[in-house]
Amino acid sequence: MKQTLNIKLSQHLALTPQLQQAIRLLQLSTIELNQEIDRVLFENPLLEREDVDVPGGGSDSASMVPFADAPSSERVQDAPAQTDSPGEGAALDSAPLDWGNDNPRGAASGADEDNDYQDIQAASTSLRDHLIVQLAMTQMGDRDRSLTRMLIEALDDDGYLTQPLDEILDMLLEGQALPELEIEDLQIALKHLQHMDPPGVGARNASECLELQLRNMPPTPDRDLGLKIVTGHIDKLAARDYTRLRRALACDDEALREACALIRSLNPRPGAPFAPMDTRYIVPDVLVRKLRNSWTVSLNPDAMPRLKVNRMYADILQRERGNAAGMATQLQEAKWLIKNVQQRFDTILRVSQAIVDRQKAFFDFGEVAMNPLILREIADTLGLHESTVSRVTTQKFLASPRGIFELKYFFGSHVSTDAGGECSATAIRALIKQLVGAEDAKNPLSDSRIAEMLGQQGIVVARRTIAKYREALNIPPVNLRRAL
Repeated sequence: MKQTLNIKLSQHLALTPQLQQAIRLLQLSTIELNQEIDRVLFENPLLEREDVDVPGGGSDSASMVPFADAPSSERVQDAPAQTDSPGEGAALDSAPLDWGNDNPRGAASGADEDNDYQDIQAASTSLRDHLIVQLAMTQMGDRDRSLTRMLIEALDDDGYLTQPLDEILDMLLEGQALPELEIEDLQIALKHLQHMDPPGVGARNASECLELQLRNMPPTPDRDLGLKIVTGHIDKLAARDYTRLRRALACDDEALREACALIRSLNPRPGAPFAPMDTRYIVPDVLVRKLRNSWTVSLNPDAMPRLKVNRMYADILQRERGNAAGMATQLQEAKWLIKNVQQRFDTILRVSQAIVDRQKAFFDFGEVAMNPLILREIADTLGLHESTVSRVTTQKFLASPRGIFELKYFFGSHVSTDAGGECSATAIRALIKQLVGAEDAKNPLSDSRIAEMLGQQGIVVARRTIAKYREALNIPPVNLRRAL
């Protein structure tokens, strides 16, 4: 073995710092971009904003759009400004008992002004604090008060007591918190808790939660029949087996219908209104308008940070040539950032316009007219790499008369039609939503029947594919959509 010196000629791709920055900025959302710019502004005195009132900087909230108040709503395209089919809200209710959303706090909420008050209260008061305030105003002994407070601490976010009383008893006896404690003491404390507001709090399961709310109402035939349903036949109601339910209760259709309507007006999650709001904000990157019968894309001026080089520091650097190497580097970095930010928005505009040109039918007629589209088509049209299009369309949003959509929403798979063409999966989902929204509630459409109806329109889709799309739309199966 010996040391040798060899000359080797090779080629490889090297990413310059400027190119690395351009790629990183391209994949950031607009809010993340402004946060990144704020960081650079803090570190580089040669860079400054032309105006400070920009989204993400914390001052211009008008250009931000509130999005997804509930954790379960993760898709922007599910909340457009217009809907394509009537009655789709009821059809998309996926809860087994079809609770509805007209009164999310249950039948005890009252008038609109009471709802407004509760919204304000929910934003500032937790369920625990709300119950402890009531506990302080009740007349009970110190022992019962302490036990009730322990049960309040054991509630989950929905207001349920999921831990069995015997386990709580064993825990208290083991810690010798309260000597000579019996299970009856905890049962009494639980009764105190279950008489507090909101109705249904402290329940051990959904059936008990509904029962507590019904018992909080004045006695009526509907309320009495509802109590029989939630205490002994909740499984039949969940399965919408109205035939067995009517036979077990020995009642007619009208009475059963009124009782079920009363149950659906209740709130199976009494603690949810007191949960902290989870509101996220988005800033549309581009705006779509129809001008002279053509859909045109423009950049959202509120989303574009306006940057410039600080003239005072630039003049100092020009006078002190050769003596300010650090400032020269910062000046170069400032110029790179300004150029890369502009290039980022130029690329977003080009890609957005290409998408809109491909999806004109969607903006004219809605989801049912969505065309199948893949990233490669846009990349080939613009002469970009497919990965670049992927970065551009991630966390970038488009505002249009039909609503606000992530750019990725316009891409999707397709199925073949009898005529030899292609139909977008988004369009098929929209057709399923329309068919379900217009169905007879007493005789809802099965997945096989929906597949047949689409086949009559020339769209050949398997039953299992219909089931997959229906589940993606949060539409319950046929047995759970059947009404009395």
